[in-house]
Amino acid sequence: MMNVSRPRSTRRAELLAAGAATVTVVLWASAFVSIRSAGAAYSPGALALGRLAAGVLVLGAICLWRREGVPPRSAWRGIMVSGVLWFGFYMVALNWGEQQVDAGTAALVVNVGPILIALLGARLLGDSVPPRLLAGMAVSFAGAVTVGLSMSGEGGSSVLGVVLCLLAAMAYAAGVVAQKPALGTGSPLQVTTYGCLVGAVVCLPFAGQLVREAAEAPVSATLNMLYLGVFPTALAFTTWAYALTRTTASRMGATTYAVPALVVLMSWLALGEVPGPLTLLGGALCLAGVAVSRARAGTGTRTESGAAVPAGTVPAGTVPAGTVPAGTVPAGTVPAPPGPEEYREGTHGVREAPDAREARPDRASGSM
Repeated sequence: MMNVSRPRSTRRAELLAAGAATVTVVLWASAFVSIRSAGAAYSPGALALGRLAAGVLVLGAICLWRREGVPPRSAWRGIMVSGVLWFGFYMVALNWGEQQVDAGTAALVVNVGPILIALLGARLLGDSVPPRLLAGMAVSFAGAVTVGLSMSGEGGSSVLGVVLCLLAAMAYAAGVVAQKPALGTGSPLQVTTYGCLVGAVVCLPFAGQLVREAAEAPVSATLNMLYLGVFPTALAFTTWAYALTRTTASRMGATTYAVPALVVLMSWLALGEVPGPLTLLGGALCLAGVAVSRARAGTGTRTESGAAVPAGTVPAGTVPAGTVPAGTVPAGTVPAPPGPEEYREGTHGVREAPDAREARPDRASGSM
């Protein structure tokens, strides 16, 4: 019974993580559209501060309700780095970039970030980057380039927007990699709440602009700013952190390649930015790449931790207690392990038991 419940609990955890990642992707895609709309009335820094302030209020209230304490000291380094780079600089650069390019192009340029996450994660966190993940990211990146080329405009303002979005992507990648270790000791809610607070403090120099622009901005723009704070920030960043605790930074980064396709669709529905055939093709490539990168190998099985086990082998802990797998010892015998005094010097200086020396007729036997 115990061996049955373990796979079920693992499967349930995987489904919850996948659901959290899906919520994050959908809400982050909607953020690009809302930024585009609210950016007509708010400057980049003011919009970032208003968004983060709304997020801090919502997250702070949830922390008080759940009685979440202050994160442990070991988590603060990652919280500070991700707060400054991801919550602070990233949002200002993205808001500014979206004033220069359309929402679809902004989302696509920013999504060079997953590649940077994979490189930084492998270098700094020791994340594995399997061939399937690399192949999926390559397909998605090709889709991002396709849509970016199909929707990019001409002139210096467009170049400026692309540069700003690239800087945002770099800050995003560094923030994700810094956040991952913090989630090892702090809860997703703690890491998100205090990271958002750090980002708000970084954006405090824009407080004067926020007050002036809020007095003149239309209600729709202000509502968009509040929406950004409550959903794409407070909720989506928390579900992201929850999913990130259960997988690698590289795999989570690859999941966000679904954002460009969703942004193109939302921009079409909400902003009237009709995509062309090349744009639709690029969006399809983005989604196909995510499917490839998230797919599991078709052979073998997996341990409770998610590690792959070659086909034909039995993962540790799956054999019922008190039983011996067939073929591991001669039928009807369970030899006791030899004591230290019974070991002798074997071939090439390897110490081996007397039984092993007797069982080896010559050096050409088929033993491993």
